[in-house]
Amino acid sequence: MILGAALDELGEAGYGAFSIESVAERAGVGKATIYRHWRHKLALIADAFRMLQDEGDPELVTGTPREKLERVVRHVAQVAKHSPFSKCLPALIDAAERDPELRTFHRRFQAEARRPLIVLLEQGIKSGDFPRHLNAELAAFSLLGAIFFCRLMTSKPFDPDRARELVDVVLGQRPTG
Repeated sequence: MILGAALDELGEAGYGAFSIESVAERAGVGKATIYRHWRHKLALIADAFRMLQDEGDPELVTGTPREKLERVVRHVAQVAKHSPFSKCLPALIDAAERDPELRTFHRRFQAEARRPLIVLLEQGIKSGDFPRHLNAELAAFSLLGAIFFCRLMTSKPFDPDRARELVDVVLGQRPTG
């Protein structure tokens, strides 16, 4: 309830205008309740983002490495298109340019969020499902970059239904079979 209210506040007010008082009002709790659990607004925002990250990861137990990769790309595109995270992203990026502590959090959060994708790509390269010449980190940047570029720099978010096409372009291959 409080974490959801924090995301709503960040998405609507931005980081600069974000306040514990406004979050408390949205959540229907006293600000002392929030301060008991979070010392400052960045700690609250960090937990809210971690909650989002933990909630909706796609299933990666079954399927080929390529199917898993397409599932991840589709999921990220859906999150970037419609989610509390998507609404907060511009405010977070903007504020990170001016606030070193927020910048450090944002970079660490993004690196942690990107790591499973890199591992998945590395596993696909090792198993021979993906091209041996592929650089897993650059491929992850390419996949995510296309999605977030569309979200932040164009009028139309990346269509999750184009996940397979994006994977084809980045991997430089068409699936076999």
